[in-house]
Amino acid sequence: MNTQDVIRLASQYLDRLSGNTFDVLDVSKPVTVDAAVNLSKVISKLSPLVGNLIEFNTVEFLNQQNEFAEFGKWHRQDPGFPDTIFLGIVQPTPGLEIKAWFPLATEITARFKDSQNHFRFDQTYVAILAWLPDKIIYGKPRILDVCVVSGLSVAVARDTHYHNPPDYLVLEPEDTTQRTANLQQTNTSGYKFQGSAEEFLEAEKIVDSWGTQGKVYKPTREYQRLLRELRIRYEYRLDTNFAKMDRIVHPGIEEFKRRVYNTEVSGMTVGRWNKLLSSRLEDSIKKSLQDYLQIREESIDEIID
Repeated sequence: MNTQDVIRLASQYLDRLSGNTFDVLDVSKPVTVDAAVNLSKVISKLSPLVGNLIEFNTVEFLNQQNEFAEFGKWHRQDPGFPDTIFLGIVQPTPGLEIKAWFPLATEITARFKDSQNHFRFDQTYVAILAWLPDKIIYGKPRILDVCVVSGLSVAVARDTHYHNPPDYLVLEPEDTTQRTANLQQTNTSGYKFQGSAEEFLEAEKIVDSWGTQGKVYKPTREYQRLLRELRIRYEYRLDTNFAKMDRIVHPGIEEFKRRVYNTEVSGMTVGRWNKLLSSRLEDSIKKSLQDYLQIREESIDEIID
């Protein structure tokens, strides 16, 4: 078994999680419609906790599969990158960066900043697990769908989407290989041009002088030197929203998002629930919660009993 075999097998097992419920916590059914409306506004706050629990349980799930036992074992290395690696006789070491996504939030907020240079052997993949409570706002967490894509393909999609010199620069980290492991850097950064219109025209001429492939992103030292000269010469600001996975237009991730939003849960698609619950149409929200989740108004005596 080689690196790609391990990744392929792990991907197949992760795909099988779609539709499964994780018995890590259980949100009780609201006792009134008003309580349900309030719960719908705060349920997303569970996402970081449940996301971590799903990541932990996913690693345990993979280690329960007998096919891996002969060759190694999956290990969590949070806060390291990737989240889990397969330690054993397989080289280069396979890895999975596991991202849990709560699709009633506005977007996939996870960021992916690691340099293309980090994936030269295509040994690390990204696994996104979309989850919701099995009754949309209450119940146990259920995996709706799973997406596993190459980390290299995500990095390339990100750099291709963002990089547009001189307007926007994607810069590789400085060479930190001589530092101790905890101080080494592998993250890229995005910078937005902040100079004047005249300066922008000057910068465009500089980029034009790089040739017909001058705007094509390359993580090489030679190309990065050209980009750093621009950043030194003109004013740029660090883009704090850089590398959000929801915005890099990766074909596999975009298709995954469409599948999730079209998945039906409790009588409506996730996309419709998302649009409804993020609106301020409280009467419509109440009616849908009553119609689809059978939540009704109860008297105080019924609640106490």
